[in-house]
Amino acid sequence: MVNGICGAPLAASGPTRIRLAHTDDLDAIVELAKQAGPGMTTLKPDRVALEERLHWAAETVQERAPLHKQDYVFVLENLVNARVVGLSAIKAAVGIDQPFYSFRLGTLVHASKQISIVKKFQTMYLSNDMTGSAELCSLFLLPEYRTRTNGRLLSKCRLLFLALFSERFPSHIMAEMRGYQRGDGAVPFWDGFAKQFFEIDFGTADALTSDGNKTFIAELMPRYPIYTALLPLEVRDAMGVVHPQTVPARRLLEQEGLRYNGYIDIFDGGPQLTASIGELRATRDTTRMLCRVDDRRGQKLRLIANPDLRRFSAIVSDGAFSDGQLRLYPSEVAALGIECGESAAALDLNSEPSLKSESQPTVIRENAAT
Repeated sequence: MVNGICGAPLAASGPTRIRLAHTDDLDAIVELAKQAGPGMTTLKPDRVALEERLHWAAETVQERAPLHKQDYVFVLENLVNARVVGLSAIKAAVGIDQPFYSFRLGTLVHASKQISIVKKFQTMYLSNDMTGSAELCSLFLLPEYRTRTNGRLLSKCRLLFLALFSERFPSHIMAEMRGYQRGDGAVPFWDGFAKQFFEIDFGTADALTSDGNKTFIAELMPRYPIYTALLPLEVRDAMGVVHPQTVPARRLLEQEGLRYNGYIDIFDGGPQLTASIGELRATRDTTRMLCRVDDRRGQKLRLIANPDLRRFSAIVSDGAFSDGQLRLYPSEVAALGIECGESAAALDLNSEPSLKSESQPTVIRENAAT
């Protein structure tokens, strides 16, 4: 078993599972937020704000939260010591109670017949185009757990969740990726452009927006097209580029169907990836199957989830799949909170063809996980 739940030596990080966060996770999530560093607007080390967020996450699952408060928060848990080691989330809709701003990159054409010149210029427009979209957000994993399948489990569990419960979300989703920062912490897009309008530092602006105080953006940001050719080269080079630590997260989302379509964050220039839920690989390829306790191993790694909303949990397993049944270790079944004979949702961990029966399952060894 690749995640080490049973049958194989434990990885240094131990076996893990995804589950919905609850209020008892507050201390652990505050610690995660402290380690996340600047630039993650949706994961700030503000204990009061995080406590309120967990409250609304619980209300969301109980179907008691208004749309603008609906928040699905997932934690990655080490099953050896019950330590929370990572977090990710889905906000059901952005821009409902407070405007959600982006810069949209477009093109203006200037032409003169008199001197036979046609010039195309890239422009930036302040936009609210993402209003009403669901947002994938708050992805953070402790450095020592960035091994094997943990990152993919933490990120892709949200897409599996969207596929299972699409009726709870709007048709489109977006993910605002952390923008490029230099090794010294400087933010070229902010330093060379955005801060000219605010006269505050990046951290202060970021904190204000995370608190929901966005009025100053509309008051101070330019309302007319900005010709990017007039901006410093370092600013232009940072537009649509992610933080070095965010490169793997962007690659995972693009493999699952999200795309960069010219929308960037107004402070750090990071790309905003978008997709319709119907376009996601998880929507097309998620399969439900009965679970059976068995130690046979298969040829693929899969995300396996408990498809009950209030008991949602997920693991990565290489259990064999044949005859419409998925074979799991007893410890895997226990981690998912399901009973033998109940159905589970399954999705190939990697972007490959849909599930097929494995007539001759083989053991996937520890060093085979990619």
